[in-house]
Amino acid sequence: MKHPKNIFLVGPMGAGKSAVGRYLARALHLTFVDSDDEIESRTGVDIAFVFEKEGESGFRKREADVIDDLSKMDSVVLATGGGAVLDANNRSRLGGRGFVVYLYTSVDQQVARTQKGRERPLLENNDAHSTLKAFLDARDPLYREIADLVVETDGRKVKSVANEIIEQIS
Repeated sequence: MKHPKNIFLVGPMGAGKSAVGRYLARALHLTFVDSDDEIESRTGVDIAFVFEKEGESGFRKREADVIDDLSKMDSVVLATGGGAVLDANNRSRLGGRGFVVYLYTSVDQQVARTQKGRERPLLENNDAHSTLKAFLDARDPLYREIADLVVETDGRKVKSVANEIIEQIS
């Protein structure tokens, strides 16, 4: 397989899309972009505020616009939000414009990884495990539908995951 022009990372919250994406971009001399960061840059507020003011549907509309724009760029590694695949247009754009890598992560690993760090509006309840399991059950087939490569990330370091992707695309 020849080196792809664009690499798009999909997967659930806590899969390591941003961390792996940054590493891949450096290693492959590509530009790293994160769809959530771009939404925050364009709106001037954090994702939690967008959810609070516009709800999930407002956020998903913004996300679709950002993914359309970012997936048209050349020589990028794009980390998408966990729910980006819910939109059929996003799946079509990602699948048609680049090499899609699904970073698979178990629910237990997601819970461990999402307990700290950035705010996650969809986990603002008392049962993150059940929420993440429901998300994975619904989204896993969609991630797999567009994935050119599936990489398991449980218990692995960023460098190990990124190097596996690099080996597969070289």
